Amino acid sequence: MFLKVITLAAAIGVDEKTVLDWIKNRGLPAHKHDDRYRINRVDLLEWATSHGITIPSGLFAASGETSDRPFVSEALVQGGIFYDLPGDTPEAALREVVSRLRLPPCLDPEFLLQTLLAREALGSTAFGNGIAIPHVRNPIVGQTGESAISLCFLKNPIDFDAIDGKPVTILFTLVTPNVKAHLHLLAKLAFLLHDQPFQALLHRPGTEGEIITAVRALEEAIIRK
Repeated sequence: MFLKVITLAAAIGVDEKTVLDWIKNRGLPAHKHDDRYRINRVDLLEWATSHGITIPSGLFAASGETSDRPFVSEALVQGGIFYDLPGDTPEAALREVVSRLRLPPCLDPEFLLQTLLAREALGSTAFGNGIAIPHVRNPIVGQTGESAISLCFLKNPIDFDAIDGKPVTILFTLVTPNVKAHLHLLAKLAFLLHDQPFQALLHRPGTEGEIITAVRALEEAIIRK
């Protein structure tokens, strides 16, 4: 789960000094062991997402993980796309989101809401350009073993303390069966969101069919590379 500075630098095409600068001056969480920094993959993904830095999704594949990893498009079909969610605050919006998630019976929706709010208090999950990916440090475990991504469009723009200062109108929320799927989907989703035509489609916003088709096309293009 931990990366060396040299491994991270090589994977994203920067030098080690840049990664060290991120740690010392830009808030990239890291742990020091034997005078060398180690970076937790979850911390890296959260930090990179909020700072608009693209990290190759393969960097988050755990050792021994098979190629049978969930597709974002399939997870979106499972989780559903919802329009015009009410709310004027992050808490109100997230309450609406939680009410639409397919949660296991053992998971109290109010507890989940408070966990999401506590995560936001630690640092915004806003991706930028009006998009946020609210999530908890540990995956929200689904009852069927299937991964799901809920995409919710807000009726009112809401301040999520995004690094670019823009209010949020689009929320993605993940429900996954394990940490591997959680990391994979979060990384892949962040990667897809760097595609400007896809962002434009979200801001229009497009229909459910248009969005699913666009995601599938992007994923197929990635596979062909």
